Amino acid sequence: MEQDDPAEYLRQLGQAGEGPHDVATAALMLSALDHAGRPLAPYCKHLDEIAEHAKSEARLSLHAEDGARALSALLVGRYGYDGDRLSYDDPQNADFMAVIDRRRGLPVALGILYIHAARAAGFEAVGLNTPGHFLLRLSLRGNEALIDPFNGGAALDRERLGAPPVMGAPDDPRLAEPVGDIEVLLRLENNLKLRALQAGERGRALEIAKRMVLIAPRLPELWIDLARLNEAAGALGAAKTAYEACLSLAKTGQGLHNEAALALGALKRRLN
Repeated sequence: MEQDDPAEYLRQLGQAGEGPHDVATAALMLSALDHAGRPLAPYCKHLDEIAEHAKSEARLSLHAEDGARALSALLVGRYGYDGDRLSYDDPQNADFMAVIDRRRGLPVALGILYIHAARAAGFEAVGLNTPGHFLLRLSLRGNEALIDPFNGGAALDRERLGAPPVMGAPDDPRLAEPVGDIEVLLRLENNLKLRALQAGERGRALEIAKRMVLIAPRLPELWIDLARLNEAAGALGAAKTAYEACLSLAKTGQGLHNEAALALGALKRRLN
């Protein structure tokens, strides 16, 4: 995919399906939409450097735990990446360009860098369904390590998944479920959208919702969210289109389908 047009890159990404994808480049393209005119080359070079160092420093690992330590030494020791504990809710922590500039970010933003480095070194790396936090599972030669990217890439025991700051019961089977690359990117963008809504920046939230639909056009819940934000902004035609897209994707008879149908009916009455 061409990288000189971030929107087109992301549109093609959305059409390509769940992946795996070059998740770090995709996060960079999402960020680039907020930084028109800023050269991408330095950021692409930085990601390439991380990949090259990961290949040389982590590829000789015999176990996943060794790989986890090598990745932590690379991203924390060499490049200085760490979680932003002082200003956690700063939107810059989910803006991938700003994360690279500041070497600070949210768990999911840092996790994307760990995924990027791990895959470059030949590991299987996926995000895990851990509500309230973001962890990674690193796999190599049949063994696994759980990594906390926000806390220096620390390897975790599975038994500790229920301990703070990770939410959820220790025996919750969903904690072991991997999530796809598109879901990781949506989680990154959702952080930006929620912070925009908390700040009363509905126009900004609407823009982020459009990006989420762009990279995951088959998810009806994203379309109904976009429809609501468009309707609140007075963009009724765009809201109608989004409600219709939700109806075409949601399963008939389920709550989301019914909700979209009712909202669309009410909107049509307003338009008549």
